[in-house]
Amino acid sequence: MPTAQQGSIRLFRFAGVDLFLHWSWFLVAAFEISGRSGSYSSLSWNVLEYLSLFFIVMLHEYGHALACRQVGGRANQIVLWPLGGVAYVDPPPRPGATLWAIAAGPLVNVVLLPILTLLGLWSRSSGMALAMPNAHALLRAVWVINLGLLIFNMLPIYPLDGGQILRSLLWFVVGRARSLMAAVMVGFLGVAGLIALALWRLEVWLGILCVFILMNCWRGLREARLLSRLAKLPRHEGFACPSCKTAPPVGEFWVCAQCRKAFDTFQTRAVCPYCAAQFAVTKCLDCGSPNPMSNWLVAGLVSG
Repeated sequence: MPTAQQGSIRLFRFAGVDLFLHWSWFLVAAFEISGRSGSYSSLSWNVLEYLSLFFIVMLHEYGHALACRQVGGRANQIVLWPLGGVAYVDPPPRPGATLWAIAAGPLVNVVLLPILTLLGLWSRSSGMALAMPNAHALLRAVWVINLGLLIFNMLPIYPLDGGQILRSLLWFVVGRARSLMAAVMVGFLGVAGLIALALWRLEVWLGILCVFILMNCWRGLREARLLSRLAKLPRHEGFACPSCKTAPPVGEFWVCAQCRKAFDTFQTRAVCPYCAAQFAVTKCLDCGSPNPMSNWLVAGLVSG
C-alpha cells in the first residue's frame, strides 16, 4: 500500500486532509489511456474519462476521511494510485464510529448515481447524444464507472468497504477481535474467488488487486489474533485509556525508546526501570492513542 512518504506528490489540502498522487499513477494512466484510444474520436476524451474515474475515487475517499473526522477520529491523508485510492482513517475504536467512517465512502457513490443518471437522461433528451456523441459517451462511461466502483467496493471482502462494513456490523454482536477474525476469513474466501476470476479472464489488474487484498487479509488476521490475546490478558485496575476507556493490560508490552528494553509502563508510571527515561505519553495497545500518564488515572481509584 502506498504512503504519502513513498514517492507521492502532494496535490492540495482540503478540510484538513492532504491529497497525494503516487508517481506510478502517471505510468498506468499513459498505458490505459493509449489502450482505449478507439473509444472516442479524440484522445483527449480518453484523458477526461480517466480523470473522471479518479475524481470519483477522490470523492469516495474524502467521504471516508471527513466522516472519520466527524466522529472524532484521525484522517489526514489520501493517496491516489493506479488501483484506486487509500484514505488513511483511524476512527475511534467503536463499532458505530467505524461503521460510519467506512460506509460514508460508498454513500458518495450512491449520491452520485441519481445525479449521473439524470445527466445521462438529459443528454439523451436534449439531443446531445447526436450533436455531441463524445460528451454523451463520456457521461455514460462515468455512470458505468461510478456504479462499478460502488458494486465492487461493497463486496464483503476485507479490506474492501463491504468487508469492513461487515466487520463493523459484527462488532456490535461478537466484539472487536471476533468480528475482525470473521471478516478476514470471509475475505480470504472472497479473494480466492477473485483470483480464480482473474486467472480465468487473464485480468492482470485484477490479479494485482487480489495480491493487495490478500496482503491486507493477512495483516488483518495478525491484528485479530493480537486483539484476541489482548482481550484475555489481566488488566491494570485504576487506569483507563482516555480515548477508548479500556484498562491497559498487565505485562511488559511497552518498549523503551532509549535502551530498547520492554517494561510495564503502568507499574513504573511511564519511567523506564532500566535507564530511567521518562515518557510524556503512553500509547494504548487497544486503540493506539497516545495520552499522558496522568490522563490514564481513573478518579477515585488511584491517588497521586
